[in-house]
Amino acid sequence: MDIIDALILGIVEGLSEFLPISSTGHLILVSRLLGLTPEDFLKSFEIAIQSGAILAVIVLYWRELMKNRLVMARVMAAFIPTGLLGLIFYPLIKGYLLGSSTVVLWALALGGVAIIVFEILYRGREAKVYRLEKISYKHAFIIGLFQSISMIPGVSRSAATILGGLALGVERKAIVEFSFLLAVPTMIIATVYDLSKSVPQFTFDEMGILLCGMVVSFIVAWASVKFLLRFVQTHTFVPFGIYRLLVALLWSIFI
Repeated sequence: MDIIDALILGIVEGLSEFLPISSTGHLILVSRLLGLTPEDFLKSFEIAIQSGAILAVIVLYWRELMKNRLVMARVMAAFIPTGLLGLIFYPLIKGYLLGSSTVVLWALALGGVAIIVFEILYRGREAKVYRLEKISYKHAFIIGLFQSISMIPGVSRSAATILGGLALGVERKAIVEFSFLLAVPTMIIATVYDLSKSVPQFTFDEMGILLCGMVVSFIVAWASVKFLLRFVQTHTFVPFGIYRLLVALLWSIFI
């Protein structure tokens, strides 16, 4: 893996982290296209690079994070399920699931179907919660349970949390922003946990490659966040469901 690979994967991560299309799934598939071997450094890279995209959320929402303790308390309540389940299943996720393009393709396809079906059934329903601080702790915890499904590569953390929130009656823009904020503790802790085990094995060059990917993902994710906030004002997530199905289908046919 070299700097060019890191730049490409950084762009992929920044574009896909907050869209309901699975950044981890896309990183795995693009890594295969680049001919990269699913070794320990690449798996750690695919986890840690997401913290660059998360930094974009911190920069964009730092005022919200600093002044609104009610929102942050709910974010931490939502993080609990993923934190506990992630700790339990970490060896399985990194050892087996992160190296499987088959798992990614099935998750992309089934997730695409789920998004399309959900949007059809959800059509016309009126939201009950319009502000982040009005999300109850119970609902926050349930949203966290939805997020924990995304430990399976290809599911998409943002898709799971957004659909979970919409099902609970949270307004579309509010649950998208909540999903952004929930990504902060989720990905930072996942990155720190993984790197604490992996960094001693990295070479100086590998550390440079990792840093390069994180910087690129931060820049691209900044634009991606702003795009999604505008998109949800006038669109459903059906186009993303169709995109997921097409990726899974085309990959299965041609790759």
